[in-house]
Amino acid sequence: MSNERLRAAMDRAGLSIEAAARETQVDPKTVQRWLAGRVPHPRHRWALAELVDEREEFLWPAARRRQADALGAAAAEVVAAYPYRADVDAGRWWGLVTRAERQIDLLGYTLYFLPQQHPQLIDVLCDKSKRGCKVRMALADPESEHVRWRDDEEQQAITLVARINSSLRAFEPLLECDGAEMRYQDAPLYNSIFRFDDEMFVTPHLYATPGHSAPLLHLRRIGPSGLFSRFAAHFEGIWADTRAIREDQDRTPVRAGV
Repeated sequence: MSNERLRAAMDRAGLSIEAAARETQVDPKTVQRWLAGRVPHPRHRWALAELVDEREEFLWPAARRRQADALGAAAAEVVAAYPYRADVDAGRWWGLVTRAERQIDLLGYTLYFLPQQHPQLIDVLCDKSKRGCKVRMALADPESEHVRWRDDEEQQAITLVARINSSLRAFEPLLECDGAEMRYQDAPLYNSIFRFDDEMFVTPHLYATPGHSAPLLHLRRIGPSGLFSRFAAHFEGIWADTRAIREDQDRTPVRAGV
């Protein structure tokens, strides 16, 4: 049975068979077989879904169910893994930001790279919060001992404190946006978490390694007990112990489901 969902998605995206073959590094005949109903290898499914801006589960629902059954929900939630955060294209970050409608959670020590990489980020986050999207951001307290210890480890030219203060200036307009929260955290640097509805980037931090050189996992929620939920719970645990950045902020952080 031909894959009409894939064919329609390629038509909407203006993606020809030849272009799809070039981007996925396969022969055009292979793309024709996919359109005829053959299910691509997972890495090709991920690439095609990105190219046509469609969810993989929609394009190949049976394949995702089989994968979940075969590998278990936890493994099936790993969309991709990168040895370095810097390997992730800026367009992929921006796609997750702009598609999110319900919940955006950002947890890191500085979040410095986000406004640098996406100059329109603050305006987009503020607009989304006004439309009902919950936006929560947790940055490290610049006076934290954990920050000082991490700075001693990394030995970067631009210190963590300098990057945190730069991020505070960039994100300050969010403090005036209804539905958006930005708070200080004071926990050891375990993971940076970037959640966009049911998708998430996670950076497991390594000793003396700056964030851009740390590995990154791209997760997509499938069920209630997979990797996605574990990291979502990690965010909630740290968020519950955050403190207000300004005195006029609500002192109690608003929690959400995982």
